[in-house]
Amino acid sequence: MARVTVEGSCPPIRRLLLLGFKGSGKTSTLRTILSQEKNPSDHSLTEQQHWIDILNWRLLVIDTLGWQLETEDTDEKDSENQPSIIDQCCPVNQQSIIDQCSPGPHAVLLVVPISAPFTELHWQGLWPRVTALGAGIWRHTMVLFTCADQMPKDKGVEEFIVHAGAALQRLVERCGCSYHAVDNTLSDKSAQVAELLQKVEEMVQENQGWFFEMERPSILFEDEEMQREREEDRGTEVGRTPAMFRSPPRELRVLLVGWRGAGKSSVGNVLLGCRVFESGQPTEVSVRRQAFVAGRRLTIVDTPGWDWFSVQRTPSNIRKEIKLGAGLLHPGPHALLLVIPVVSTLTPKKRQALKSHLEMFDEEACLHTLVLFSCGDWLYGTSIEDHIQRNGGELLKLMEHCCNCYHVLDCTKTSKDKAQVTELLQKIEEMVAENGQKPFLPVKLNQELDEEETSGKCILH
Repeated sequence: MARVTVEGSCPPIRRLLLLGFKGSGKTSTLRTILSQEKNPSDHSLTEQQHWIDILNWRLLVIDTLGWQLETEDTDEKDSENQPSIIDQCCPVNQQSIIDQCSPGPHAVLLVVPISAPFTELHWQGLWPRVTALGAGIWRHTMVLFTCADQMPKDKGVEEFIVHAGAALQRLVERCGCSYHAVDNTLSDKSAQVAELLQKVEEMVQENQGWFFEMERPSILFEDEEMQREREEDRGTEVGRTPAMFRSPPRELRVLLVGWRGAGKSSVGNVLLGCRVFESGQPTEVSVRRQAFVAGRRLTIVDTPGWDWFSVQRTPSNIRKEIKLGAGLLHPGPHALLLVIPVVSTLTPKKRQALKSHLEMFDEEACLHTLVLFSCGDWLYGTSIEDHIQRNGGELLKLMEHCCNCYHVLDCTKTSKDKAQVTELLQKIEEMVAENGQKPFLPVKLNQELDEEETSGKCILH
């Protein structure tokens, strides 16, 4: 069984191992990562090994020879004279990988191009090569999608995975739903590389700072964990939908909306666990912040508040800024959090204003909206359900419009009670699951927003 050890955290050294089939884009990804070094110099140990100082990390990036995909029509006679897939990757090639990555990788990046289908044949060729590195390797493995430029502009990587077939879904699920997409054609690659490394670091922290030490494999036996993994994969039903596509456990994108003074910025600070939004003063522009919260990468955009009584009274520049805020969560938010203070009294005119503002995004925006009651401490022990019933018809109508998705947040207890944030994220995931094949509200960036201001509409598909 592969053994895992831990190393000192200063300076933070991270070893990344790139694996994939020929033509997957491994080398292009390597160049993308290397291009982000502030003071480029020749740190390469071999053609495959490269040291790089980037952001807060000291990285060793190891490229590998691309795997050859065995075709289904291989002549049976020829195949008898060829070594098996495991034989091809274990004795020589795998030992070379072990030597280059010693004492072991913090993250294994399985490079998969979006431009080509990932089939059952790919899965059958990939599985033995990865598991041959040792049981438990999947906890340290992430799917790295390349050719992101070939994905439709109004589609996200989640939708791509949903429609890509059972083989790719099985791979992503086996990697703990850990994935990232890169566009190696961009001139400015800094943001996507920084986000990739942050995801790697989150994986390292999930593994308690440990890396994976690969040992020389034995093809004569499998340990219990590897055998269990093989049986699980053999038993996977092709037609079923993996858990990650019933709800996205790794990445959640949230847009905060609501009236001026509703407490959106304070709510954003509570959800992210730190003060990253300026609260106590009006928000003038949409601001995007993110953190790793309760096992998820949570990205939040705080938006300027709208008018209490009508969408027409909300200034056009504010409407435009809110739409731009949705664009910061491209390809779209998983949830709109409609922030309403518990102490607010909802009148028919205010409820209609809320409905009209939500329709700036789309007529179906309500399917992605969760009503978040702020100032939960004002309930003084009353349940949120009793509060909704007590306030009568208008609040009940709002709940019905938003499919009865709601949550209450007591900002005075956040330092002691983390459960209320975790519960909120779970409710968002449940809402995403109920939306089935539309896990988020897709936003198509409107390049002619100035011409659209008068309509109050945002182009969505």
